[in-house]
Amino acid sequence: MDNFGKKLATTLEMIKFEHTLFALPFAFLGAVLAAEGLPTLWQIMWIAMAMVGARSAAMTFNRIADRKIDAENPRTANRELPAGKLSVNFAWLFLIASIVLFELAAFMLNWLTFALSPVALLSVLGYSYAKRFTAFAHLILGWSLAISPTAAWIAVRGTIDSGIPLLLSLLVMMWTAGFDVLYACQDFDFDREKGLRSIPARFGIKNSLWIARIFHFQAFVVLVLFYLLTDLGLIAAVGVAATGILLIYQHTLVKPNDLSKMNAAFFTTNAMVSVILFATFGGAVFLGKLH
Repeated sequence: MDNFGKKLATTLEMIKFEHTLFALPFAFLGAVLAAEGLPTLWQIMWIAMAMVGARSAAMTFNRIADRKIDAENPRTANRELPAGKLSVNFAWLFLIASIVLFELAAFMLNWLTFALSPVALLSVLGYSYAKRFTAFAHLILGWSLAISPTAAWIAVRGTIDSGIPLLLSLLVMMWTAGFDVLYACQDFDFDREKGLRSIPARFGIKNSLWIARIFHFQAFVVLVLFYLLTDLGLIAAVGVAATGILLIYQHTLVKPNDLSKMNAAFFTTNAMVSVILFATFGGAVFLGKLH
């Protein structure tokens, strides 16, 4: 039993399970907006399962695809596969199980979620190779996370009958791309040495910080449009303001010559953004302000 618990903990660490907090609140917000209140327990359960399955598959495939690169990078050499904490065969089995869970969840929701599930799956898996071909891999990662709010809307309504989920997805895409550019600054030297493509490797750290700011400014503009379209009142407005403050704060933590506070900028701040937006916009829906 102890060995099972240790292996489970190592597996969860491999896929950074705690980072599900970045995307899950946006999926649930998409579902709440679609239902104009609380979705059914059935929908909530299978949306959660779909998110866990998709993200677990994406992270596991990324670790498999990048295991040789990770082994050469001092920052990632201690990850579970290059360090031998988990076997590659085990990772493949876990990947297959995650894909099965995702497809089952999509099937249990409705026919359209199941029909579109291969698009989502190819997106989240395909990201792992994007850095080998394009510096704009950050936007591809953004697209992969951005699928979740619209997918959750479809899971509840069975159709896309509003611009609300599309704006929410665009917000997630630009927000994700921005913080991923920040995170990639840590691997600037390694990416250039190995010929990997990223915005920092192509444009340098100083310029990349400005590109990240532009992405986050675009995300904030989309957030304001999203707020205006939903017309959710004061509580949602508080969420917009808080998000703007957090985005600005995030960029004060990272400087071209000092990336030491990257973990605070990347993990803590971004987790707060998703939770705040879910709490404020979702809370406004439950108070009956959605028109």
